[in-house]
Amino acid sequence: MPTTSLTAPDLPLLLDGSGGNQSSRLHAGLRAAILGGRLPAGLRLPSSRALAAQLGLRRNAVIAAYEQLLSDGLAESRTGAGTFVAPRLPQGHAPGPVEAAPRPTLPPPAAQAPFAIGRTQPDQALLDQLGRLIRRQLAQADPAHFGYGDPRGGEPLRAAIAAHLAATRGILCDPGHVLVTSGTRHGLHLCAATLLRPGDAAWMEDPGYPSARQILEAAGARLVPVPVDGAGLDAAEGRRRALAARLAYVTPSHQFPTGVTMSMPRRLALLEWAQEADAWVLEDDYDSEFRYAGPPLTALAGIDRQARVIYLGTFSKTLFPGLRIGYLVLPPALLPAITTARAAVDRFPPSPLSGALAELVSGGGFAAHVRRMRGRYRAARDRVAETLTRTSEGALRVAVPDQGLHLLALLPDGLPPGAARAIRAAAGVEGWLLSDTRIIPKEPDGFVLGFSGHPLPALERAAERLGRAARNFARA
Repeated sequence: MPTTSLTAPDLPLLLDGSGGNQSSRLHAGLRAAILGGRLPAGLRLPSSRALAAQLGLRRNAVIAAYEQLLSDGLAESRTGAGTFVAPRLPQGHAPGPVEAAPRPTLPPPAAQAPFAIGRTQPDQALLDQLGRLIRRQLAQADPAHFGYGDPRGGEPLRAAIAAHLAATRGILCDPGHVLVTSGTRHGLHLCAATLLRPGDAAWMEDPGYPSARQILEAAGARLVPVPVDGAGLDAAEGRRRALAARLAYVTPSHQFPTGVTMSMPRRLALLEWAQEADAWVLEDDYDSEFRYAGPPLTALAGIDRQARVIYLGTFSKTLFPGLRIGYLVLPPALLPAITTARAAVDRFPPSPLSGALAELVSGGGFAAHVRRMRGRYRAARDRVAETLTRTSEGALRVAVPDQGLHLLALLPDGLPPGAARAIRAAAGVEGWLLSDTRIIPKEPDGFVLGFSGHPLPALERAAERLGRAARNFARA
């Protein structure tokens, strides 16, 4: 029999206001609540005095209703303890069968096994420091925590983000143009909902990030696939396909999923088109902090002189996804509309966590964490690339990226349809198929493999299985 607390709760009763005296109406309400499952078996009912006060009834009416429940077998009295709902309903009093509501189809949880995209490595030094900063934020009892704040987020975090972007990405922006979000998808949704009307054309990298494609489609955009080659998105081809597109979504520093960097001529061509077409460029700089060779790259927003670029950044890749903090850097012309849209959705981000993160970034803890993780992720990248190359014996062509948290392993041309999916299933690994990121089907297919946030031994074993499965399939 379920246990109950010593203090009985207020009862969720609906009493019919017509017909019968107080005791009969209360009995009917209690009976319906018990048989309907709102008062579970073994629940301690309030005392007659407490229930009478709750419902505004005479105490004698409550006592009479309880006595009737005891007679029905729906309640039992325990000396010195009170009145309880019966542990089992008497024969013939159980409610009829209730038709189960159909279960909604929900998105599956994110994959966790080796090669799953978007995971980060736990860093105890970071967690200890962040924990201290959060506790300090709560101990200080800042008045900002007890009211409704700026929809853009707290000024300290926006200032810290602006300083970080100026130092690492070449973006000179006023903290007032930074808007804190719950992640890249949140920021992209705000932009798409504000800028797009149903049927508006939007350039989309092909291949490109599937989640961005879904968000733009949900906003009513007509997606225009623009091919990506070794120099990045081809703006000239985009002009031919949809000159008057409303916006373009790009990942210029580390194209997803190919890993290429957009060349300077292509960047300038994209910005020229945006200025001429009165269009917007959404720059998703999702993992720019993790560069393994050469100096940091200047972001597209860092060379934009016409204020056509909306910059999207996130702490999900650098710290951990559960933090749920990203940001937008908005052109002045868009700041009022997108800030208003954000305020309409969830008003403002949490201030204690934002304050702690601001201290982490401005105090150097964030940069130190990125340096530590860069070495670990470089080691993971190299181990996966070497193992895939060795075990596949030429069946996989592995592109070793200079930046980012995933790599691309390509299959040979000419394999039958479904080959990549069959190889992945035979290997029992996670990761995306390259074909899943394409709008227009094209060869070759391959695998988009995340190497961050997974133990090295598990990554190596998964790479061995995938390499062998690709080799065996190619031979067969």
